[in-house]
Amino acid sequence: MKLIKPIFVSAFAALILSSCNSALAPMVTTNPANIDKTPLKTTPLKEEDLKRWSHLDLVKDTIPGMSVDRAYAELLKGKKGTKVIVSVIDSGVDIDHEDLKGKIWINKKEIAGNKKDDDNNGFVDDVNGWNFLGESTDENLELTRIVKKGPSDPNYTVAKAELDAKLAEMMQYKPQMDMIAKADKEIKTHLKKETYTIDDLKKIVTTDAALNQNKMIMLSVATQIGPNFQEDMKGQIDYVYDQINYNLNVNFDGRKIVGDNPDDINDKKYGNGNVKGPISGDIEHGTHVSGIIAQVRGNGKGGDGVAPINVEIMAIRAVPNGDEYDKDIALAIRYAVDNGAKVINGSFGKDYSPHKDWVFEAIKYAESKDVLIVHAAGNDGKNIDVEPNFPTDEVNNVEFATNFISIGAIGKEYGVNMVADFSNFGSSNVDIYAPGKEIYATVPNNKYKYEQGTSMASPNAAGVAAMIRSYYPNLTAPQVKKILMDSGTPLSSLEVVLGEKKEKRPFSNASKSGRFVNAYNALLMAEQLSKK
Repeated sequence: MKLIKPIFVSAFAALILSSCNSALAPMVTTNPANIDKTPLKTTPLKEEDLKRWSHLDLVKDTIPGMSVDRAYAELLKGKKGTKVIVSVIDSGVDIDHEDLKGKIWINKKEIAGNKKDDDNNGFVDDVNGWNFLGESTDENLELTRIVKKGPSDPNYTVAKAELDAKLAEMMQYKPQMDMIAKADKEIKTHLKKETYTIDDLKKIVTTDAALNQNKMIMLSVATQIGPNFQEDMKGQIDYVYDQINYNLNVNFDGRKIVGDNPDDINDKKYGNGNVKGPISGDIEHGTHVSGIIAQVRGNGKGGDGVAPINVEIMAIRAVPNGDEYDKDIALAIRYAVDNGAKVINGSFGKDYSPHKDWVFEAIKYAESKDVLIVHAAGNDGKNIDVEPNFPTDEVNNVEFATNFISIGAIGKEYGVNMVADFSNFGSSNVDIYAPGKEIYATVPNNKYKYEQGTSMASPNAAGVAAMIRSYYPNLTAPQVKKILMDSGTPLSSLEVVLGEKKEKRPFSNASKSGRFVNAYNALLMAEQLSKK
């Protein structure tokens, strides 16, 4: 998933290509039969509603949100909870963001900047978490690392074929990216400014054939993408270049600067306490994920967090621009557990996992310490009951842990296309769905942005899990997982389209629960269960 394979709201991708079963009675806000008759919303959402659609209610608003607003208005008003630490294992977090102030975990036993391990936990100056990547930013995909090891690796043949195919695909895109990047640069030079609009392009009048061609190229891009064409365009260009230069490049070594042996789980003295990492732009993903969980509600600055009131974000940087190392993820989970996290969000994943046993053992360790792991199901549009996505909580089709929940992504339109086309699916290995398209949240430097992916669905679910753990601290991690799955909104008769192959099946069979997360129902069920 490479920090979850990038998903773009714009039409730019098209431009490139053309050029656990319920045991408790479900708590639903209305009769399930009536939910399935919900009318489709045909009018566009207002901007203020779009920014927080994931908090709306299917019955009240005809939007398949998580009923977060209803939960706060009807169930949590005047209610006090306990502090819950949510660990975000990701690319890093802008801990200084204006909308995350007071929401960042602080290790009070550690003295910042004294270069000592004051609390004797094995990590020096881990004031807000830990950076297992050190100064590293870019990385290979796991399949590239396998190919680099040679034919002795049991996955070599399959990985080599996949690498060759991916590299050929990127090389096919590269001339188009080069052309667009060059045109963009020439337009900026002509206009003498870095940011320009479609109107600026239309106003260019020239007899220079080259400049006119660049104008037409950028007008075509801008018209298809829309007002934010420069940002989306840069994202796609960077993606192609990064794939070629780093992710799929067998001659690139992104780990050397870290200084450890990634194949030795006992080599633990590496990384640093800088959870923002060396480059601010590289922590956009982790900052966005953190905001979905904990950004301040109702302050008018950005979107609203699901559970900001009693939550603190523990930032753990372990996911590079490329595939994460199993060692880093295993140690990151253990760090989170040992330092007080009760919920861990993991918006990452990959197709190959050479040291998966290390991660499995870490998941079991978290289970033994009553920590819930909420994980993004992935963005390859595939059935992960058939094609693997790591990490997972099963071996040979048998679940080995009760504290791991896998989250698929839905969008704001109720109906046949409700499940995001990029979202992985599976009636066994995806547990439940949550909003993951067009999610508005924090990004570095006090900015905000719409992003999408199961990366965004996972923290939405993790936020609800944190709410439960805050207001009902006597409930265990397995109980919270069960509540999320059993209390979700059921859509028994809705047929949906799934994945890249456009497979049609009932929504009830698109995941293990056949539901999407509902905060209101979850808190009602938690209230009942906590009294038993």
